[in-house]
Amino acid sequence: MPLLNSAVKLQEEARDWRRHLHQYPELLYDVDGTAAFIAEKLRSFGVDEVVEGIGRTGVVGLIRGRGEGGRVIGLRADMDALPLVEKSGKAWASTVNGRMHACGHDGHMAMLLGAAKHLAETRNFKGAVALIFQPAEEGGAGGKAMIDDGLMERFAIDEIYGMHNFPGRPVGTFAIRPGPIMAATDEFRIIVRGQGGHAAQPDKTIDPLLIGSQIVQALQVIVSRNIGPVTPLVVSVTEFHAGFAHNIIPDDAELGGTVRSFTPESRDLAEARIGAIATGIAAAHGAEAELRYHRNYPPTVNHPDETLHAAAAAIDVAGEASVDTDFAPWTAAEDFSYMLEARPGAFIMLGNGDTAGLHNPAYDFDDEALPYGISYWVRLAESRLSA
Repeated sequence: MPLLNSAVKLQEEARDWRRHLHQYPELLYDVDGTAAFIAEKLRSFGVDEVVEGIGRTGVVGLIRGRGEGGRVIGLRADMDALPLVEKSGKAWASTVNGRMHACGHDGHMAMLLGAAKHLAETRNFKGAVALIFQPAEEGGAGGKAMIDDGLMERFAIDEIYGMHNFPGRPVGTFAIRPGPIMAATDEFRIIVRGQGGHAAQPDKTIDPLLIGSQIVQALQVIVSRNIGPVTPLVVSVTEFHAGFAHNIIPDDAELGGTVRSFTPESRDLAEARIGAIATGIAAAHGAEAELRYHRNYPPTVNHPDETLHAAAAAIDVAGEASVDTDFAPWTAAEDFSYMLEARPGAFIMLGNGDTAGLHNPAYDFDDEALPYGISYWVRLAESRLSA
């Protein structure tokens, strides 16, 4: 089955919503204008129940199908933008200096709004669809905040689904896999405490730069020697701060970086080895090292049955040749992971064509992808809630 006729007809309207949202980006939980726009649209479509303020500024719309009873599935889009200066040069570029939709959340919202309009008009399903518009995906754990605020229980959600655009894959294609599809993301900071002194007399110091440099190099063995060669793991040092003058060896040095993993075991191993390597190297030089390790989003793990359902809906829309069901795990992170810990579901990628990459100042969502996303949401909702 090809694109829905209604989705094609909605493309121009959805494009206008998307470009409006793109012009007025908001960050993290401070998405009051965006949330108000979403809520007003949902009410204008005749959505049965529109609730604002879930997880501080999230919006949920509930559309009930025909007949009594039935299950409830959740469809989620994210609302927040990024603190970047836009360089796309588009006529609809951000009007707010230092903020832009560089991850396509404007497109995600427009596609879910398009599906909401179709589903509210047709109601060709039994049960209910919960349309979830979430704040603070970009580092604020808004998905967790909505769950902690009773999202799943309040709307009796049985299954949950998410979607993200993917630059570099052709418009009209989808990609998904069962199991881990996106990584856990953690941050670490290592403080090396040595003994400073005159750079002309290094023998009278305990040089934290030398020690820190050895730690940076040694951390690379975690991936190459401490974990299996087919187990994905990333350990990257991205910061090194020390010193303030050319002729002084400082007392301290500070390193920072990120860890990306897909299983609890590899996550635990990375944290333990970072700490052991840092303290061991520091001790060998007569210094001390302190590890501060912060766990952020967990891995995004698709449930097997729900992945099959999501893939089937995508195939209905785009055809089997345009749906990759063995997508390689992506080392970016996504707080939809919290929702998949709370309920069975799946996260799918939607091709966004030959655009700049995500989190790039030149990025822009490709409006040609809108009818594919709208059609996918509708097919998925109707198939999972078949009357």
